[in-house]
Amino acid sequence: MDFIWIFFAFICGLAAKTINLPPSIGFLVAGFALNFLGYQADDSLTILSHLGITLMLFTIGLKLNVKSLFKNEVWLTSSLHTVLWLVATISMTKLFAFLTINYFVDLDFTTAMLIAFALSFSSTVCVIKLLEENGEMRTRHGKIAVGILVIQDIVAVAFLVFATGKSPSLWAFGLLALFMIRPVINKIVDHVGHGELIPLMGFFIALGSYELFELVNIKGDLGALLIGMFLSSHPKASEINKSLMSFKDLFLIGFFLSIGFSAIPTFEMLNLAMLLVLLIPIKFVLFFGLLSLMKIRCRTAYLSALALSNFSEFGLIVAAISVSSDWLSNDWLVILALAVAISFVITNVLYRFAHSFFSHYKYVFQRFERDEILVEDVFSQPTNAPIVIIGMGRVGMGAYRAISEHSSKLAWGLDAEQEKVFWLKQQGIQACYGDAEDAFFWERIDLTKLELVLLALPNVIDSMSITEQLQIAGYQGKIAAIARYDDERAELEAYGVDKVFNFYSEAGVGFADESIALIDAKTR
Repeated sequence: MDFIWIFFAFICGLAAKTINLPPSIGFLVAGFALNFLGYQADDSLTILSHLGITLMLFTIGLKLNVKSLFKNEVWLTSSLHTVLWLVATISMTKLFAFLTINYFVDLDFTTAMLIAFALSFSSTVCVIKLLEENGEMRTRHGKIAVGILVIQDIVAVAFLVFATGKSPSLWAFGLLALFMIRPVINKIVDHVGHGELIPLMGFFIALGSYELFELVNIKGDLGALLIGMFLSSHPKASEINKSLMSFKDLFLIGFFLSIGFSAIPTFEMLNLAMLLVLLIPIKFVLFFGLLSLMKIRCRTAYLSALALSNFSEFGLIVAAISVSSDWLSNDWLVILALAVAISFVITNVLYRFAHSFFSHYKYVFQRFERDEILVEDVFSQPTNAPIVIIGMGRVGMGAYRAISEHSSKLAWGLDAEQEKVFWLKQQGIQACYGDAEDAFFWERIDLTKLELVLLALPNVIDSMSITEQLQIAGYQGKIAAIARYDDERAELEAYGVDKVFNFYSEAGVGFADESIALIDAKTR
C-alpha cells in the first residue's frame, strides 16, 4: 500500500473522530478524495479489503449462536423485509420515472428489480463496526441485527450462484466431513496455548476456510462465516476473536478506501444517490414494523431497525455483476457506490443519538408494541438484594464473588447475554438476563430496594448510557464503574458516577494487597 493512502486515511479518520464521527466515515472520504486526485487502487488494496471482510465474517461466526437464526424474528423478518422492500422500491422507481427523472425513465422492470435487490441488503461491515464501537454485539437488538445480516449473506451467495452460473461442485458434500474431524480440530485449538499462535491460528482457520470453500465453488466469505460458527462453542472462541480484532479493523480500512476508488461521480449522479438514500426511512419502517409484529419489544425493534437502515457493500457486487452481464449501465455502479457510502455516514451519525432519542420518545414507539411479548424479553426483579452488578464478565464475576464472601444475599448480577446468564445460574450464581440500557428496564425495577449499582462494563459509552437511564428513572443510590484510562475516568465522574476505578491501577493495588497479606500471615 502506498504511504499516501495511509496518510489520507489517518488524516481523514482523525478529522472524523475530532468532530465526534466514527473514523470509518473519514476512511470513506479519504477514498473519494484519493480517487478525485487521480490515484488508483492496486491489488494490495483489494487484498486488504478481502482480508478485512473475511476476518470480520469469521469473527461474527465465533460469536454467533446458530439456533438464533431459526427464530421467527430473524429468518422470517429478513425474508418478509426483502419481499416488501422489492415491492416498495420498484414502485418508487416507477414514480421517479413518471416524474421524468433522468436514469429512471429508461428503466425496465428487470433493471428496476436488480437495483431494488441491490439496495435490499444492509451493510454487514457498517452494522458490525457500529455495534462493536458501541459495545452492543451481545445485546438483544445486536444479536437480532447480526442474525438478519447472516440470513441476507446467505441470500447474497445464492444470487451469486445464479448470476455467475457458478454452482457448487459435488465435492461440496465433502465439507460435511468437518463434523467428523471436529474433535481433532478442537484438540489443535486447545494445544495452541495463549501466545502469538492464537492470532496466527485465527488467520489460518479464516483464510483456510475461505480457500476450502472456493475450491468447491462456494463463496469463500460464506465459508469463513460458517467455520466461525462451527468453532463458536469452543472455550477459546472469545480469545481467538479478541486476538483478531486489531487486524480486522486495520484491514477493513482497505474496504472503506476501495469504495471511494470505485468511480468518480458527477453532480447528477450524486443527486440521484441522495434520491436513493431517501428510501432508507422505508427500510427502517419495514424492519421496525415486522419486528414489532414478531412480538419484539419496541426498543429492541427500534435499535435493530435503525442499525440495519443502510445500504450494503453487496449492492456494489450485484451492480458490478449486472454491469458485466450488460443488465445495468456502468453509471448505476457509480450511483450505487455513492448511495452506499452516504448511507454509512447517515447510519453512524443517527445511531450516536439512538438511545437518547428513544428515551425522549419511548412512549411513541411503545404504541406499536404488541401486548404479548416473547418469553426471553420478560423480566421480573429476582431479589431484594441491594447491590446489582451490571456486566458479568471477569470483572463483574470478581466483584460478585468478593461481595458474596460477606453475604450471599447482598448482590445479584445482570447481563445482556442470555447464554451467559444461563451458564451463571448453573454455577449457582444469582444472575438475570436484561439490557440495562433499555429505558423501560428500570421502570420495571423497584429502585427503592437498590443501594448500589456496579457498572462492570469495558465500554465507557455503555456506562454513561446506563447512568443516564438511572438518573431519568429517579435512582437515588450510588453508582460505581470501571475505566481503563484516566480520561475515561474523568469523563464518567463528570457524568455523575460516584466512584470510578481504574481497571489497571486497581488491579495492581489488589494484587499488592493480596501479596502483602501472604507475608503478614507468615510472620504471625
